[in-house]
Amino acid sequence: MNILVINAGSRSVKFGLFDFDTLEPVARGLLDWAGQTRQATITLWPQAGEAVRKDLDVPDYRAGVIEALTMLRESTPATGGPGFEMRVVGHRLIHGGEEGRRPVRIDAKMKRLIARYTHLAPLHVPAGLEAIAATEAALPDVLQVGLFDTAFFADIPPAAYLYPVPYRWYEDWGIRRFGFHGTSHAYCTDRAAEMLGCDRKVPRLVICHLGQGGSATAVQHGVAVTNTMGFTPLEGFMMGTRSGTLDPGLLLYVQREHGLTVEQLDDILHNKSGLLGLSGLSSDFRQVETAAAEGNQRAALALDVYVYRVRAMVGALAVSIGGLDALVFTGGIGEFSSWLRAEVCKGLQCLGVHLDKRHNSNCQPDVDIATPDSPARILVIHTREDLMIARQARRLALEEQNG
Repeated sequence: MNILVINAGSRSVKFGLFDFDTLEPVARGLLDWAGQTRQATITLWPQAGEAVRKDLDVPDYRAGVIEALTMLRESTPATGGPGFEMRVVGHRLIHGGEEGRRPVRIDAKMKRLIARYTHLAPLHVPAGLEAIAATEAALPDVLQVGLFDTAFFADIPPAAYLYPVPYRWYEDWGIRRFGFHGTSHAYCTDRAAEMLGCDRKVPRLVICHLGQGGSATAVQHGVAVTNTMGFTPLEGFMMGTRSGTLDPGLLLYVQREHGLTVEQLDDILHNKSGLLGLSGLSSDFRQVETAAAEGNQRAALALDVYVYRVRAMVGALAVSIGGLDALVFTGGIGEFSSWLRAEVCKGLQCLGVHLDKRHNSNCQPDVDIATPDSPARILVIHTREDLMIARQARRLALEEQNG
């Protein structure tokens, strides 16, 4: 019996297959769209055996997920072959509002709840619902469980989650900061404590989850204090296609003076900004970094803006918890771009962050890349959202089994 974990992002879907009893990994997979094209690559890594890779044209998100699930079931004996049994499927869910504080069984009622928050996370909620629909089609009658990305931020204080707008907006409309990437931040909080040999949680920790989307969390004694994302995943860092934090007056200006509609602004801020908007090339950090190295000035400018915003927000988060004991880089960019880590750390020496350049350029997660005498440690951690989701999915499956 196995647990299937599906982490549906805006431009990629990660898959994990785990043994139900031991939580040992069986296989993992990645469905990756390059930029904004319909060309996708599916790669499957069995725990034992050779990787399997397939390039294909996918007409839509759901079709890509179904193709990946078919490949996961049939490509290698390591995944159990065509007849392998699935006990439960665990999904990463982006937004559940105030209700999204614990793992849930995904049924028709829960899908309606998730869909209510589409306007707050338009790049992620539809993707998650498509992944759920694909899984229902491929694995009918299998229990599906969801873990909300906002759950890790359930205890952030009102001073951090309230916006300075009329209080009735919070009371009547539920407008507040939520925070996202919580599953990743929760895992990295525990892993950082393990790596540093702490008997208790690391006192002051800032975690940078940097991928197609990005956010940072300030953690104090294992509890999230705040996250750079807010009411929606649009706030905070500049991202692949998302603008991140902006002056709200700018939005009023372009509406009033240039006639942009709400719908146009929504599309621009979510799909045509960030790395793509500034570089004019791509939303993929890897492609922009390569272009900058080859002398493309717009690509270099986009990276400069990206780094500046990460560095500035890390500094603000560190101040909010009174200093920094460890800085964590995770996510696809955080784990694999040595250039990005070096540039971010350049401005953080005032917080006791001293990077070992040699370790940074040659590192593989999980590792500490700070100099021996650095007051703050610098950790590169391979995030394991899949494992966190598998644990919760198994727990809920056992609870339902035991009544």
